Amino acid sequence: MKQLDTDSKNEDKLVMEVNTEPTEEKTTNKLPIRKETTRFQGLKAFLASLAFTYFSKAFAEAMMKSSFTQLERRFGISSSTAGFIDGGFEMGNLLVMAFVSYFGAKFHRPKIIAFGCFIMSVGSFLMALPHFFMGYYQYDSLSLTSNISITSFSPCLLNQSVPKVKGMPRPDCDHKVVTSYAWIFVLLGNLLRGIGETPIIPLGISYLDDFSREEDVPVYLSILHTVAMIGPVAGFLLGSVLARLYVDIGFMDMDTITITPTDSRWVGAWWLGFLFTGAITLISGIPFLFLPKSLDKKENAYIHKNLDPKESNIDNTHGQKSDVQGRVAYSGQLKEFFRSLKRILGNKMYVILLCSLLLNTSSFIGYITYQAKYMEQQYGLPISRSNFIIAVAVLPVVGIGIFTGGFIMRKYKLGIISTIKLGFAASFIGFVLLFLYLTVGCDNHPVAGLTVSYDGEAAAQDQLSLSSACNSNCTCATSQWDPVCGANGLTYVSACFAGCKNLTGSKKETVFHNCSCVEKADATMRNSSAVLGECHRSDECSRSFIYYIIIKVVSSFMFSLSAIPLYMLLIRCVPQDLKSLAVGLFLLVIRALGGIPAPVYFGAVIDKSCLKWARTPCGQKGACRLYDAAQYRYSFYGLTLGLRVPSYLLAFIFFLLVKKHVGEQEAKEAENGSKEGAPLNEEIKLKDTELSAHRSDAEMNTCL
Repeated sequence: MKQLDTDSKNEDKLVMEVNTEPTEEKTTNKLPIRKETTRFQGLKAFLASLAFTYFSKAFAEAMMKSSFTQLERRFGISSSTAGFIDGGFEMGNLLVMAFVSYFGAKFHRPKIIAFGCFIMSVGSFLMALPHFFMGYYQYDSLSLTSNISITSFSPCLLNQSVPKVKGMPRPDCDHKVVTSYAWIFVLLGNLLRGIGETPIIPLGISYLDDFSREEDVPVYLSILHTVAMIGPVAGFLLGSVLARLYVDIGFMDMDTITITPTDSRWVGAWWLGFLFTGAITLISGIPFLFLPKSLDKKENAYIHKNLDPKESNIDNTHGQKSDVQGRVAYSGQLKEFFRSLKRILGNKMYVILLCSLLLNTSSFIGYITYQAKYMEQQYGLPISRSNFIIAVAVLPVVGIGIFTGGFIMRKYKLGIISTIKLGFAASFIGFVLLFLYLTVGCDNHPVAGLTVSYDGEAAAQDQLSLSSACNSNCTCATSQWDPVCGANGLTYVSACFAGCKNLTGSKKETVFHNCSCVEKADATMRNSSAVLGECHRSDECSRSFIYYIIIKVVSSFMFSLSAIPLYMLLIRCVPQDLKSLAVGLFLLVIRALGGIPAPVYFGAVIDKSCLKWARTPCGQKGACRLYDAAQYRYSFYGLTLGLRVPSYLLAFIFFLLVKKHVGEQEAKEAENGSKEGAPLNEEIKLKDTELSAHRSDAEMNTCL
């Protein structure tokens, strides 16, 4: 009986084993497929959410750039001060960039990105706040703007009483404190935007790189940057529309406004743009609240069940930290951070490439910040048209160039030498084209007493004066700027400086008559009248602007073509476990040494070319009304070119170092029949993160 029972149990055991094996095999075959599908869907959701976040932050940045001139005029500040406000964004990044880049990867990255988007939204709303407590915008005006024609009023005699404009308070010092420092709210809002934007790039890119195939990363980056280019297009288009709207639209009678969007005193509805950006950035952060911390966490747990515990601790392919590592004390994490920082700063190739990109990016930041202002001042365009041209002619080309760079890398699987050649060659071609900008500018706008004499003749700056024999009997305020265009084609600072004795019409249709300076400039003219506003630029200047746009489109494409190759060089010349820190450190250096000072010293160079400063009601210096066009052009592009020259010298040194360490290896691979130009990812891939932690400094420099 015992023998029979034993045989029966053995048979039952055999049947159970037979029935169990197929089930296990079935589970083994299907479970990874299901989880792989789930992981891929999660990756797509994260990519879509991150792309929209890239769009929203680029949209907000474009609104800031498109409103740059408006902020100068509204707050009565110089270009260097406005550049300091723009640098507030990078200041916010600087405060938290390094620690967010390093420690943020250890926590729930999607939720950290969501929180950053919400902070950006608060910052945008804060930037629009000054509009609601500063009161109406007040601009210089000596012209009579009443609804009736008064011929007894003489602009040449300012001591007579001038009726006040209904609905527009006259300038006074009652709100001196409020209006003088209201720009600080814009600075603080921009600072919050910088803090909120900090986790998006390093944590977003490291998240994608951790859970996607290596060969797909360049394509994902191209998609992100291409989608991000839609943000500036939308931002500059909206900025173009808002620049046509008067700043106080909806709050006062627009019939009383005598200036037009082409006037250097015009201020558009800049505050509406920041309300839009606050709403969009708020929406962009919501999807990240529903994304998981790890896309393949469950899959890893299933695999680890069949692995040796030691192997499970060593395997860190996707950068996921074990439970033991997650319980490391803060002090230990801080020591690990500085140890990682020392490793990455010991990489000569990374440091040289970082310095080269810093100079190149500083030049780009200064240039992009003031490009709309440059077109406005150099070619006499309204700021709305400048923003529109940037949106429809320049930015789409930049997006095409960025995507093309990523596509070329993916299509031809460029090796590291080829990647360096593509990146820096395209950038250098764009650099050469910048010299053409110096030849397609316009001459100074003829303004009597500032750029030409009252006879219309060119003269040295020290020989020019607003006072002349033709207006010697007039009592004119030199601090005012209310330009009029004489029938002789010359622009005068005001009707008073034009020597006008009478006027007809009202508001924008006001016409000044018996202008002695207009008559003096051309004695043969019978018409000695003048109208409100500056005179139009010459046809030659319009043709130069067409050439400028052509050069700008081609150079922008070449610069953008180099973006993805140079970016991939940056994140692939460091060990696998330092990628997030490498990106974070790069952004930290760019923000601190490029983003913050570049707009300030570019603005200071621009301020040096100012010929006529506005004055606040209390006598303080305000925004610039007129620039020396030639000095503006040479100083602006001279500084841009000067920063790029040493960057290409460093790029050449970087190329020599890479060629020294990698050239022999590629030659050996070619001799052995391997595929020529191995993909960049394969050339620099490390065996594992634990091995890289113990590499010597010499070995770290050869990680490529």
